[in-house]
Amino acid sequence: MTLSRREVTELLADHGLRPRRALGQHFVVDPNTVRRVARLAEVGPGDRVVEIGAGVGSLTLALAEAGAEVVAVEIDDRLVAVLREVVEPQGVRVVHGDALALDWEVVLGHPQLGAWALVANLPYNVATPLIADLLDGVPAIGRMLVMVQHEVAERLVAEVGDPGYGAVSVKVRYWATARLAGNVPSRVFWPEPAVESALVAIERREAPAVDPALVEPEALFALVRAGFSQRRKMLRRALVGQVDHEDFACAGVRPEARAEELDVAAWARLAACVRRRQAALSP
Repeated sequence: MTLSRREVTELLADHGLRPRRALGQHFVVDPNTVRRVARLAEVGPGDRVVEIGAGVGSLTLALAEAGAEVVAVEIDDRLVAVLREVVEPQGVRVVHGDALALDWEVVLGHPQLGAWALVANLPYNVATPLIADLLDGVPAIGRMLVMVQHEVAERLVAEVGDPGYGAVSVKVRYWATARLAGNVPSRVFWPEPAVESALVAIERREAPAVDPALVEPEALFALVRAGFSQRRKMLRRALVGQVDHEDFACAGVRPEARAEELDVAAWARLAACVRRRQAALSP
């Protein structure tokens, strides 16, 4: 059982509710789409799935229908009671909270690396920082299939040389592999968004793309953010005061290069050279 457009709109109307633009709410109201997402996520009996931004439970029901153990997270206090009414009879555990602030060890327990999958229609306004935070801090989530704006999807899967390549692309490549898994037309949402959406599949690596012993991820990502904050400038200008000529030479990176020309390995070499120079200068 999943929810049709009529059922979603009637359910919300019965509770005097409407989607909240401030929370980026666009509910999937097409049963074929949510079943397609569950199928592409390859979840079934024995799988543990967390869904963020569950709304009124359309996708949640499809995941439960596939046989997965589902934890549905919803921030909107107006919707939580409705969500519980819809999905708890199907064995779903509902968590009321902000996914950007949750204690994920409490929510998911202490499972082994990669024991959970994230499958979600992510709220447009938090998709990028949320994915970045989960990759950084929740190793229990080993794979993701997420619906996001098409522009965001392009950034998540971008490689060096792609127009969407940026700081979040480097972070994704450090922790995981990512690919486009399909498009999602705007007509399957209510209210219908002004942009198209896409599905992105993210698979966490067993180990980061760069050995953390070379450079800590926090130092790496801080340098990446600084470089992309002025992406039109050459790195010797964008990173002035942080990286000197010796560091560029050490890393084999041209000072005249721009941020989008460096893959994750090159960024890591540069950050490691900066760290070694700074360590040598410390008393």
